Amino acid sequence: MQQTQDDRTDQPYNPDESSPFAPQTPQDVEAMLSAIGTDSVEELFDVPEAVAFRGSFDIEAKSEYEVRSEIEGLLGRNADRTEFLGRGHYDHYVPSVVDYLSLRSEFLTSYTQYQPETSQGFLQALFEFQSMIVELTGLDVANCSMYDAATALGEAAMLAARVRETSGSRVLVPETVRSERQSVLENYADGAELTVETYPLDAGNTDLDALSEQIDEDVVMVYAESPTARGAIEEQLSAVAALADDHEAAFCLGSDPVALALLKEPVAVGADIVIGDASVLGLSASHGMGLGLFAVKEAYLRQVPGRLVGISETDDGRRAYTLTLQTREQHIRKERATSNICTNQAWVALRTAIHIASLGASGLAELAEQCVINASEAAARLDAVDGVSAPVDDRHHFREFVARTDRPATEVVSELADQGFLVHEVSEFEIQVCVTETNSGELDDLVAAVREVLG
Repeated sequence: MQQTQDDRTDQPYNPDESSPFAPQTPQDVEAMLSAIGTDSVEELFDVPEAVAFRGSFDIEAKSEYEVRSEIEGLLGRNADRTEFLGRGHYDHYVPSVVDYLSLRSEFLTSYTQYQPETSQGFLQALFEFQSMIVELTGLDVANCSMYDAATALGEAAMLAARVRETSGSRVLVPETVRSERQSVLENYADGAELTVETYPLDAGNTDLDALSEQIDEDVVMVYAESPTARGAIEEQLSAVAALADDHEAAFCLGSDPVALALLKEPVAVGADIVIGDASVLGLSASHGMGLGLFAVKEAYLRQVPGRLVGISETDDGRRAYTLTLQTREQHIRKERATSNICTNQAWVALRTAIHIASLGASGLAELAEQCVINASEAAARLDAVDGVSAPVDDRHHFREFVARTDRPATEVVSELADQGFLVHEVSEFEIQVCVTETNSGELDDLVAAVREVLG
């Protein structure tokens, strides 16, 4: 029996009697407590008295309209800025179908798909996500996501250390790798007694001579990115892969699904592992939560962290999806576990899969091409402004690029923010600008603002 509004009127919350958030009468609560042999609801919780809250929140009750009005007023105080920010967080337009499908209750409220008989729809979506990553990378196996690109990079180093035939303890990464990725990688490395070292770049690409001198038989993995953190497309991936292979080190490539739709397949340039952030599709720029992609060649199948969704068959011959491989300590002997990660970004992977499917192969390729065109056009227009040189790196760029300014970058970034535009400060006289389809319409105004700031 559901408690009526009259029953709740002027009743303070009492865990032993009733709750305004649960449809049980005091009689219902008493009957349930009696059935389990407990005198009060509080006995079900072990909350130390030292941390137990016995007071009142003293929050004034308001209607939905009043709450919405208050929040809208509070948010309305935020300054209106147009973001030309990138460096790992990219804002692509997310089609309405992504929200329409992913916000359905059977997806949004779903728990981990441990029971395949009740999770066929979600399992199929995750299988499709894996299939899309396999097609984009050319590698044999992709898991159904990691937390983000940083954890995927850490797991790649752990995998490389496990599979390397000879001993080794060094991981080499480019000097421009994003600080958050390197920090997480170093945390992983510390526990595995690995060391992380950086190698230099030359004009935005790998300095092969320097890398050749730095790499030796003690290296377990070489990591490269394309596009790089500065937006440049790495043109020497095959050479980097060959160097790694000559020293029996794994070659890991960092990228994202949009870039992979245009660039040469990672398998074609010798990549053993591909990691990256797949949330460039399916999510607008959140500057936080991501979606790590993780793909490997078949030889590493049993070493893949996280989960794999596979296809099986029911007794009556129908296709069925299931969690085929879960190489973590919750499911297998601890000494055989490959990762401590105990979940994944299933719902975000679902959104990414829906976004990719809505674009289709040609639409995804067109979006990738536009990322090159936008960056090229923006760099050319900024380069025409007195006091700006763009791009700094003489390379092809994807979405973003670095520009050199005559004035200190701190001043330029601050004054552009005052005029309503946000860009990255990279170094003392360098800023970074990212252009996608969501802000390209504001490029004229950005150029005008830069001209004024540097004039």
